Amino acid sequence: MNLAYVTTQARGATDRLLSAVAERLEAEGVRLAGVVQTNTECADNAHCDMDLRVMPTGEVIRISQSLGAGARGCRLDPGELERAVGLVMGALGNGLDLLIVNKFGKHEADGRGFRPLIAEALAQDIPVLLGVNGLNEEKFLDFTEGAAEKLEPEIGRLVQWMRRVLAERSQAA
Repeated sequence: MNLAYVTTQARGATDRLLSAVAERLEAEGVRLAGVVQTNTECADNAHCDMDLRVMPTGEVIRISQSLGAGARGCRLDPGELERAVGLVMGALGNGLDLLIVNKFGKHEADGRGFRPLIAEALAQDIPVLLGVNGLNEEKFLDFTEGAAEKLEPEIGRLVQWMRRVLAERSQAA
């Protein structure tokens, strides 16, 4: 099983890192599926809009919702998140080299969101690279039974991991 994850501390750093890795791997011809996130600051400066770019289609889905001034609840739009999951699920089994998921977050920690898709990709022997926030790392490690490899949050390290996985898979074939 080829499963790796990255955790960063700075707000939005994991999203920027995985987006950069996806762009680099796509430019090298690696066949990707999954999602990467872009955050756009809003005028109120307290929140941002969260958009997922679905790979390989390129469709962009806004997964945040405006709850109004003073709202404190979770801004994630679970319906749009599940729509993104469905689009990515449709790409599995098409000769993919890698599944990238921007975050193993609260929904995944609770068994929803991209969690079933991650399990399906691994069952199909598709390598998985994802971001994990510190709040959910323990639940992620429980889910993976400790089989995930934690990588340094550097583009070069993530690309190097992918190249190693691709080389091992081609040797095994």
